[in-house]
Amino acid sequence: MKKHLVLLSVWSIWCFILLGCNEVEEIDPSLDTSVSVEMVDEIYGSHPRQAMDVYLPSGRSSEDTKVLVWIHGGAWTDGDKSEFVAFKERFEQSFEGYAFVSLNYRLFNINTGSNRFPNQEEDVLEAIAYIKTNASKWGVAPEIVIAGASAGGHLALLHAYKNNTDRSVKAVLAFFPPTDFPSFHGFNLITTLLIEALHGGSPTNQAQRYIDSSPVNHIENTSVPTVFFHGTADNVVPIQQSQLLEQTLKNNNVPMSHRYVQGAQHGFSFAVYVEMIAQAAEFIKAQID
Repeated sequence: MKKHLVLLSVWSIWCFILLGCNEVEEIDPSLDTSVSVEMVDEIYGSHPRQAMDVYLPSGRSSEDTKVLVWIHGGAWTDGDKSEFVAFKERFEQSFEGYAFVSLNYRLFNINTGSNRFPNQEEDVLEAIAYIKTNASKWGVAPEIVIAGASAGGHLALLHAYKNNTDRSVKAVLAFFPPTDFPSFHGFNLITTLLIEALHGGSPTNQAQRYIDSSPVNHIENTSVPTVFFHGTADNVVPIQQSQLLEQTLKNNNVPMSHRYVQGAQHGFSFAVYVEMIAQAAEFIKAQID
């Protein structure tokens, strides 16, 4: 279990080591809704990283079974969809009756500059579209809760606020997410180098890129209910990133639930994660069910 917990903080490790179709589809007989189904490495695009793991519960229905989508962390440069496995059972217990999808996406290569942002944002868009297209076939509703940790939390928030034009995403959950790149830039030398490489420049010469990629810039009074968690001593993504998110949500009267863990850094104990997942489920179900 300790090995799996490290995955949620892979960004921290990396930083310090490396400085429409409207037609109703018929249910595929191979996806019998009376049994649970696990589809590993389901392809949603042409790049090898554009794959997802899909977990469909037994007894699901296209009317009632919502989908929780998990986006892994790793500084947009590392990480894997297998991160979700460590907490899958806890999510299943708290989000009872949900289907789950864990995404991979193209990773930025800091050495070559390939897959620079917004490739990751575009992959989330493509993955969500794939899920909606296959919802009827899988026997689930095209109603989504999007979630993630660290860089994955950033991507979840960005999609929920910026790209959720059809409102298929009903709520968002983020653990210690970056929310505002201009203020995050300069946190420390490693952060500065990474963010400038990711955006192809500084907030001065790439201002619009920084604005477009910052979730707080896309919050409106119609934004979806939001849950987020952060440690007050986070030395990778500073607590101020979530405090700014909190204030912006308040200013726009967006329903939210959050928790700041005193003394916690970039990650929590397993027991605290369990409490947070339960808190998130209680809030989200009250908001969207």
